[in-house]
Amino acid sequence: MLLIKSKKMRDMIRIAVPFIAVPMITIVGAVAFDEKKHIIISLAVAVSALLLFAAGFEKKSTGTRRMVIVAVMVALCFAGRFIPFLKPIAALTIITALYLGSEAGFLVGSLSAILSNFYFGQGPWTAFQMLAWGLIGFFAGLLADRLLKSRVLLLIYGAAAGLAYSFIMDIWTVLWYNQGFDINLYLAALVTAIPYTVSYAVSNVLFLYLLAPPFGEKLQRIKIKYGV
Repeated sequence: MLLIKSKKMRDMIRIAVPFIAVPMITIVGAVAFDEKKHIIISLAVAVSALLLFAAGFEKKSTGTRRMVIVAVMVALCFAGRFIPFLKPIAALTIITALYLGSEAGFLVGSLSAILSNFYFGQGPWTAFQMLAWGLIGFFAGLLADRLLKSRVLLLIYGAAAGLAYSFIMDIWTVLWYNQGFDINLYLAALVTAIPYTVSYAVSNVLFLYLLAPPFGEKLQRIKIKYGV
């Protein structure tokens, strides 16, 4: 397990990876790379997510334990994509971030996308899904203190996460259709995607309402028992 000992380096990685490196890899990959090379971009995002995760812990044993829990949450997200219409991936990513931190949330969101797409279909859109679900988890971790204190705020965040996912994915829609970004096409894509956006928001709210209490209780016990 990679261990980053320098606090300054860890702090730099926590900022650079989710807000600079991964967005740049995703956008540049969509614009400059041939569609047949999309898996290279997705793998680059996955490696970046793993680096971010490694920056989130100071002790090797603690990081290993967190990785085991993250693997379980990714597996649950993978299985959740087989549920028709409403998907629990964002909700499970958010729950992970609330109890294990922003870095774990980003990793669960991004790995869930690339791994499940080996079944549902890889493509240039995979990196955008990884970015979207990763950021949803990352910001949930940053807001964990407030979201854990208020179930209403948690559900509101879930709804907002559904909107954010749609907004990010529609960037890919415009780039794919227009071979470049156009604000008018982007606005049109947002309007066209309203039914899907609503389904994302409703799905997040529903699964957070149902899953946050039981999953949160179990994750909290694991944190205390194993010192994660």
